[in-house]
Amino acid sequence: MSGGRVLVTGATGFVGKGVVPILAEAGFAVRAAVRDPAAMPEGVESAVVGDLRRPVNLTEAFRDVDYVVHSAGLAHAASGVSEEAFRESNVGITAALAAAGRKAGVKRFVLLSSIRAQTGPAAPGVISEADKPQPTDAYGRSKLEAEQVLAEAGIPFVALRPVLIHGPGMRFNMAALMQLARSPWPLPLGRFTAKRSVLARDHLADAITLALRSETMASGPYIVADPEPLSVADMVSAFRYGWERQPGLLPVPAGIVAAAARVSGRGAEIERLRQPLVADPSKLIAAGWRPRLPAMAALAETARRHG
Repeated sequence: MSGGRVLVTGATGFVGKGVVPILAEAGFAVRAAVRDPAAMPEGVESAVVGDLRRPVNLTEAFRDVDYVVHSAGLAHAASGVSEEAFRESNVGITAALAAAGRKAGVKRFVLLSSIRAQTGPAAPGVISEADKPQPTDAYGRSKLEAEQVLAEAGIPFVALRPVLIHGPGMRFNMAALMQLARSPWPLPLGRFTAKRSVLARDHLADAITLALRSETMASGPYIVADPEPLSVADMVSAFRYGWERQPGLLPVPAGIVAAAARVSGRGAEIERLRQPLVADPSKLIAAGWRPRLPAMAALAETARRHG
């Protein structure tokens, strides 16, 4: 598979902003499903579909479309959201798009799922697609159900399960860690050595490109993670390398830092950093995916590009 027209949802979001230009560079004609076409970059077609929970003009949006990349939906960082709201957004929209895609005869549907469809926020061992999915929250359950909807829809599909994504414009947990790394002072994180998998947004875009082009990639879920898991100490060091600074990490026992954080009201945040979550991307690598940069170098590049 090469070239062709791809319909992208969520094109103006954090993931979409990184994916759309790489798809265009790869030779795809990109059509974005949007509420407001004024937000689209030059050279990208727009199809105004309104709120995807109650879409309009889907038939027109799918006209002459070969592929779908579905990255829109309700994110796990949304607070105070009910299970039903996650299902309406992440499952209902996927079902509607899958039905429209099947009717239009699309060649492949790529769903941006999440590692949270596979596991909770931490895991004691290395996780892979061979493990039984055990999502622990409403967001993860909605993503797993969206994958199941595609599996039952009778359409060729790939469900990508990315880990924590970083890149220019990132928000939430990784942005908070980068802000911490910006401090001019040494940080007591030298013994935060639990490994976590991370993923550069450009590497995710390359995985999407592969999923669209590959003639041999089987339908199903694929974990997307840079192959080298990193500790929090590694991540802070990488950010600071990107700014041409020394790591400046002090070897304070992680338990002492966590206790101090609890006193300051940031105990839950620090506790998450102490927990491991390592995901194995071997299945995707076997399909032909190759990250552009090692994980540390990719984080340093994000720091340089983020400013």
